[in-house]
Amino acid sequence: MLEVHHLNNSRSQRVLWLLEELGVDYRIVRYARDAQTMLAPPELKAVHPLGKSPVVKEGDTVLAESGAIVEHLIERYGQGRFAPSRQSDAYVQYRYWLHYAEGSLMTQMIARLYLGRVGDGGKPMIERIERSIASHLAFVESQVGDAQFFLGGSLTGADIQMSFPLEWAKTQGFLGAYPKLTALVDRYHARPAYRAGVEKGGPYLFGS
Repeated sequence: MLEVHHLNNSRSQRVLWLLEELGVDYRIVRYARDAQTMLAPPELKAVHPLGKSPVVKEGDTVLAESGAIVEHLIERYGQGRFAPSRQSDAYVQYRYWLHYAEGSLMTQMIARLYLGRVGDGGKPMIERIERSIASHLAFVESQVGDAQFFLGGSLTGADIQMSFPLEWAKTQGFLGAYPKLTALVDRYHARPAYRAGVEKGGPYLFGS
């Protein structure tokens, strides 16, 4: 059976959501962040050398990186769901969002998180990063527009992958000026599969 090595309050929650949408049987192996450092426990390094989550194990295959996991699971179990045809123009946009989520948007969020721990010396850079976050969120909102999901009327892996940085932005108060993104996150959270993933994964800071 497929195993998800799941760290609380982490990107692995979106993998649980996807598996619930796909209807795939899986087993959760749980890990808890250190209460002081908020880092993953060292036991995760026995699963993958980087000691990060999510990690999915399927037979002899060990796969890290949530974007790669989302692509793999949809290709293996999607049966034509949750991704457009590779020959379509929509697939170009689909792949873009899969990479943009971590390659562009989440890097801004992580920079803001760490700069916030520096103290007064980090304030000039915090202002710069927050302007960059605002620019990115305005861009994303303009691309979503009035659509229900990133690629129109149907949920895809692009939504799964983009959910975590948008959830993080919401909990940090960055989505106040972006009602369409706020509504999008609310639509994610209303899905039965999303709620089932949170129920199985345990308390999730970003899921409300």
